Amino acid sequence: MDENSNKRHSLLSVLNPFEVFRHHETIEKQGNSDKPRETKRFKFTTLRSFEALIFLVIFFAFFGLLSYKMTLPNMLNTFMQTAYHLLLETVFYIMAICVLMGAISKLFTEFGVVRLMENILRPLMKPLYNLPGVAALGSVMTFLSDNPAIISLAKDNNFARYFKKYQLVSLTNFGTAFGMGLVVIAFMTGKGFGGGAIVGLFGAVIGSIVSTRLMQRFTLRSYPELDAPVTEEEGTEQNISFKSEGSVFQRFLNAMLDGGKSGVGIGVAIIPGVLCISTVVMMLTFGPAGANGEYTGVAYEGVPVITWLADKINVVFFWLFGFESGALVSFPITALGAVGAAIGLVPTFIDAGIINNNAIAVFTAMGMCWSGYLSTHTAMLDSLGFRNLIGKAIGAHTIGGLCAGIAAHWMYVLLALIF
Repeated sequence: MDENSNKRHSLLSVLNPFEVFRHHETIEKQGNSDKPRETKRFKFTTLRSFEALIFLVIFFAFFGLLSYKMTLPNMLNTFMQTAYHLLLETVFYIMAICVLMGAISKLFTEFGVVRLMENILRPLMKPLYNLPGVAALGSVMTFLSDNPAIISLAKDNNFARYFKKYQLVSLTNFGTAFGMGLVVIAFMTGKGFGGGAIVGLFGAVIGSIVSTRLMQRFTLRSYPELDAPVTEEEGTEQNISFKSEGSVFQRFLNAMLDGGKSGVGIGVAIIPGVLCISTVVMMLTFGPAGANGEYTGVAYEGVPVITWLADKINVVFFWLFGFESGALVSFPITALGAVGAAIGLVPTFIDAGIINNNAIAVFTAMGMCWSGYLSTHTAMLDSLGFRNLIGKAIGAHTIGGLCAGIAAHWMYVLLALIF
């Protein structure tokens, strides 16, 4: 094995930690010979056994500690009751909003409102995001639907021709920052916090600028060759069309029904996140519901580990986000994986009396900007053919979401002082 081969193998080991176990080789000099000698390799089944063992230890430790504190019957009852109440009281409410907003967004697309919004926002794209004006279409589409909408546009040759390669990659961060924006704002407004939701929208815009610009910077620093056009062919924006055929009434009816159907899809897609993620987060956020501090097995009980930890450093969260209760930290934590699951926490916060317009502004900003990027960035960049940039995209978007929340809080404070 020559020196170049050794370097390549070392690089593979760094990029893929499992290579250390599967193909690790040590080189020992034997006299004047540099002949490599292979050490013992772990089989794939052995690695899987290690993984299963570690998972079982973590799984039983987690639920064992909960059942020790709550008792096993109460823990199981709370687990199932919380999921059941979330399904009936939150998921179906969110799904109804998704259906209505899906119909409205489709009507906006069908009758040219999206194009109008694109033309209004177009002049802002270059100075704010260093993106061509046509990128405004991507922000509007993801705001009206969800993150994957940006990928369908990015794969459209008539759309991609306007971009350089590093700009096209940064669309992952740009589009994600507006995912499910209409649903989030409609949900918060429906709960009586419309003012906070609007402030949060502007906070999300600031977070999107930070995330997109950082992603472009990170990409060019590591891959300067991506500072080149996607294609030399001329683009024709008019070919990016959403208009269907038929009379005005038929187009209206089809758009409304098709949009509502897509809303059902989004509503169904959030069910696993709300029921699984939100249930676990709530059980780590709220304490016992009994009058004397005892566990009763009802919904929304738990062991408030997140609240306890957040309260220890709540001065930080209060200064950054204005959170008056450590329990509110659960929202941004959940938004990392799914914004639908995150907004499922809001009704419980309202019932607990620990929420206000400032918190809603921060929730809206961070919920929109992050919108479950940990679960979507990998698939989105992989579909664009840039899997090697996943780490940079996640890092940039993490910073962008934090900036969104901080900006929303201080904008709300400023507006409260003025008005």
